[in-house]
Amino acid sequence: MRAVLKRVVGREGVVMVALAVFVGVTTGYGAVGFRKLIDLFQALFYEQGVGAFPEGMAWVGLILAPMAGGLLVGLLVHYFAKEAKGHGVPEVMEAMTLRGGRIRPPVVLVKSLASSICIGSGGSAGREGPIVQIGSALGSSVGQFLKLPDRRVRNLVMCGAAAGIAATFNTPIAGVFFALEVIAGEFSLRSFTPVVVASVLATVVGHYYLGNEPAFTVPAYALVNPWELVLYVILGVGCALAATVFIRTLHFSEVFFETKVRIPDPLKPVIGGFFVGVAGLLFPQILGVGYGAMDAVLLGQVSIGVLAALVVLKVLATSMTLGSGGSGGVFAPSLFIGAMLGGAFGTVVHGLWPSWTGHPGAYAMVGMAALFAGTGRAPISAIVILFEMTRDYQIMLPLMFAVAVSTSLSGFLFRESIYSIKLKSRGIDLHPKQQIERLAGITVGTAMKPAARLTTVSPDMSLEALGGLFRDTFHHGFAVVDDVGRLVGVVTLKDFDTVVRAGQISGMLVRDICTTNLVTAFPDETLEDVLQCFGALDVGRIPVVSRADPKRLVGMLRWSDTVRSYSEVLLDMEYEPGTTLLRCDIKAGDPAAGKTLQELALPQDYVVHYIQRDKHLLVPRGGTVVQAGDCLVILSSGEEDEGLNKYLYSTSD
Repeated sequence: MRAVLKRVVGREGVVMVALAVFVGVTTGYGAVGFRKLIDLFQALFYEQGVGAFPEGMAWVGLILAPMAGGLLVGLLVHYFAKEAKGHGVPEVMEAMTLRGGRIRPPVVLVKSLASSICIGSGGSAGREGPIVQIGSALGSSVGQFLKLPDRRVRNLVMCGAAAGIAATFNTPIAGVFFALEVIAGEFSLRSFTPVVVASVLATVVGHYYLGNEPAFTVPAYALVNPWELVLYVILGVGCALAATVFIRTLHFSEVFFETKVRIPDPLKPVIGGFFVGVAGLLFPQILGVGYGAMDAVLLGQVSIGVLAALVVLKVLATSMTLGSGGSGGVFAPSLFIGAMLGGAFGTVVHGLWPSWTGHPGAYAMVGMAALFAGTGRAPISAIVILFEMTRDYQIMLPLMFAVAVSTSLSGFLFRESIYSIKLKSRGIDLHPKQQIERLAGITVGTAMKPAARLTTVSPDMSLEALGGLFRDTFHHGFAVVDDVGRLVGVVTLKDFDTVVRAGQISGMLVRDICTTNLVTAFPDETLEDVLQCFGALDVGRIPVVSRADPKRLVGMLRWSDTVRSYSEVLLDMEYEPGTTLLRCDIKAGDPAAGKTLQELALPQDYVVHYIQRDKHLLVPRGGTVVQAGDCLVILSSGEEDEGLNKYLYSTSD
């Protein structure tokens, strides 16, 4: 038994599944408790607290409640956990990328209280962001307590995120896809099993306490006419435009309150609360999560004028709530905006063509998923989430059409998602696609070995001397250069061995066996441009020549050079907690412009990770010259970046 137990416990998969069970169950109870907290604070604010006014004065309470909630949230966030501000998911993504998934344990409690107060007092926000951050923090805390490596901590963070989505919205499959697609940014089989286990168990807990009913009541749907799919494509375009406006408005609000509003941080959410309260006087549907209003539009019970107004007001109310420093998610507001937009569109087209269009509620359903796909750039999660929340398979065809159109068009209109834009402004780039683009941007000149460091041979060298050079240097090939430094060809160990086996070495020179019909590269080409030559021509090295003089050798690009350059760019960012990524733009006149990295002599707390120059990426070397217009991406173990000023920037900056 001891031997069997030792084998079982020693298996990583078994350990991770066991921890996933704990994280899933714990997060499930956390999600249930979080929803109860929202109900509790809603009752306190509107039945017993500052919002409890007589019927004739109810409008005063409707304004004061969000303001009081904003004040409490501001104090909680400012003094106990600044990570709890905003919609939470970007902070989890940042922890996954820069800190090995490590999230401070106090975030669990502060985020629970701050978000439940914000939503309960009427703040325009959703439940998904908070519970994702709460579940992720729980998973991270377990990993940190057990002193697990970064890879396992990240896996537990994903388990907590999936469990939070699953328990909150009764969507176990969507929880898995959200964790993989949004939080991790990739689909990995190694992570899949623990995430599924956590999601399933959290859903079971949610079912036990909250019931097993779908999140929304939806009308029966059927595709009346195949031409109706064209209308859903148009709806997808509209959702992409609305998603872009929502992303930009929220980001503008965050930047505005961060940089332009000169009052203490704890007071800023009060301003957002005032705006939401005033807007709520006219349209109370925008207060809180807004599920009741979404149910009404799915059943076709809201007029088109109200629907149009709610689209605009929900964008503004959510941006003010979260931008001013409130705490809550953007998933439910995205669904709300999409439902109102889809409902308005469906009302119009059904009024024009009632015989071959479906119920307006169907367009509202599709609009919900299409708008979330446009804001979160998570099409698979959007499709699965809506299916699980409505449990209507008939809607899948128009749903997939609209989601695909919205995701593609919104990505074309605005590169960042509602989750990544906040991190982009901090200099953190999370797009896997952008990482591939970075690799494609590495120049040959950055990766090659310069000619000054190469061992070259003369075409008149004897093969006996060449054999000695191969033995002494252990190199597998040399560039053949004439007396005036012009490239003649390349000779490899394979060329030499062929002659040796034939017994023809005596009296022969390098010019007799070297390859003169060469494929060359230029220093300003990218590795992506020349990489295929290695495989297609079965060569291990490519001479790099000057574009002005194609016979002048400037370096040699070997297969190992490309591997080294790629590996340096794709270093797994498992930095110590507190390490940050700084983006430093160099302008003409700055002290750094024109200097090599070695001459800059940056403090040891700062390491240049890579240099972005136009569309190219440079792997930094000591002799790399910094130019005006370069963007230096620097890893910092210090708390502030002011220490870089005297090294990089002019004193007037």
